[in-house]
Amino acid sequence: MRKKTGRYSGYIRPFSYVLDLTVINIMSAILLPDNFNLFSFHIFISIAWIILAYNTGFYEVYRYTKVIEIFGKIIKQLSIFFIVNFAYVGYFSKFSDTSSIVQFICTSIVLISSAKLFIYYFLRKFRVVFGGNFRRVVIAGSGKTVEQLAVFFNDNPDYGYKLIRIFDLATNKKGQMEECFDFVIDEKIDEIYCSLSDLTNSDINKFIDFTDNNLKILKFLPDNKEILSRNLIFDYYDYIPIISLRNIPLDEITNKIIKRFFDIAFSLVIILAVLSWLTPILAILIKLESPGPIFFRQKRNGLNYHEFECYKFRSMTLNDIADLYQVSKNDPRITRIGKFIRKTSIDELPQFFNVFLGDMSVVGPRPHMVSHTEMYARRIDKFMVRHFIKPGITGLAQTKGFRGEVENDKDIIYRVKYDIFYLENWSILLDTKIIFLTIYNAIKGEEKAY
Repeated sequence: MRKKTGRYSGYIRPFSYVLDLTVINIMSAILLPDNFNLFSFHIFISIAWIILAYNTGFYEVYRYTKVIEIFGKIIKQLSIFFIVNFAYVGYFSKFSDTSSIVQFICTSIVLISSAKLFIYYFLRKFRVVFGGNFRRVVIAGSGKTVEQLAVFFNDNPDYGYKLIRIFDLATNKKGQMEECFDFVIDEKIDEIYCSLSDLTNSDINKFIDFTDNNLKILKFLPDNKEILSRNLIFDYYDYIPIISLRNIPLDEITNKIIKRFFDIAFSLVIILAVLSWLTPILAILIKLESPGPIFFRQKRNGLNYHEFECYKFRSMTLNDIADLYQVSKNDPRITRIGKFIRKTSIDELPQFFNVFLGDMSVVGPRPHMVSHTEMYARRIDKFMVRHFIKPGITGLAQTKGFRGEVENDKDIIYRVKYDIFYLENWSILLDTKIIFLTIYNAIKGEEKAY
């Protein structure tokens, strides 16, 4: 399955952060007096810059962002950064050479703004000259706004959208929709744009279900900027309003960095403080009871449906059906030590290596074995939505009692329900709450922990 493409390169924003922080710290060292260039000041301006940039949306620049909006972000960031620096100097220092502070801030902003605009225009030119970083798109619908959007895509290749086909829903709508769905899969289309004026509520739900189940991006094109019952997000391509269906907080690079930093820190603590001494002990106990490897490795589906090897302490005797059938209650394959480590969830601890390597997160939708993922994707509506984010060692569904063996469709339906709620409402506080609930449930003992 094709990898999901985001609205911007995942490397651009981190690079911009590093570049801008380097500029302000170098300019501080060059333009401010030596007796004022303290380590604490460099720490202050770096943290202040990051916090201000996050709150002003300084790095929220997309391929369809207007240049005037970029200048607005620059002015806002400059003004607040200017005030914050003078507040710091006035409160912590007797330094009175304000001209040096003004020169430092203005020079930094000029350099940063120049770099920001250079990257913006370079990427636009890169898309035209080299044809890189394009999104393959189709439009479903008819009418004036569809024609305007088609002209926009064709006349503005620097925005990075390649219009492949338009499906006119004015005639034979059912047949056109089915053809559109087949075309999107066969031609590896990234995004679908639908005109709301041509769709009933039932049609909209069909597009939503299709894109959710096939990891495609769906956006709506209104004829008028009407207020809709859903909590949707408006963007503008030039002056054309576009509605995005789902807001996933972890699509934002800042949230990705926060979650990744948390994952690395948390997994390192577990690896060094727990697995470093627990692994040799369990290795001896597992080997004494049953011949075979210490770790059990299994192919599972992760972010964007990519396969990875998930690690666990081996809790069963070697068997040929481990990748086909889930463990059930009183399963004869489970060893005595395996029963204990499964009951206490100790068997899951090696997955912190998966977290450290970047295949998993501490918190997220639990990954399923490949054969079960394919089965549930066909049977359970919106099951594939879970793969928009990294899988986790624990998740919201698990804290709500939906862990372990899937006994009926209700179990997996509720897992999907909680997983979708998690990916649409992620926060670091929610992750923390889930971790504490997981630890509490492990200590208390769970009925389906077998």
